[in-house]
Amino acid sequence: MNPEAGQAWFRIAVMLTLTSAVLAFLTRPDSAERVVSVITLVIGLVFIGVIAVLVRRSRL
Repeated sequence: MNPEAGQAWFRIAVMLTLTSAVLAFLTRPDSAERVVSVITLVIGLVFIGVIAVLVRRSRL
């Protein structure tokens, strides 16, 4: 994996995860916004995990 591309995707994933985590914390528990924020948070965490696996795999 190209180091610059990996860095860019990682930054996007971190921004997505942090933003959704803050929004999940600030929204009301019984709102649709909370559900969307939590789903986005899970997607961001999975995205970070996939990027980490790809980076480790490319170093081998």
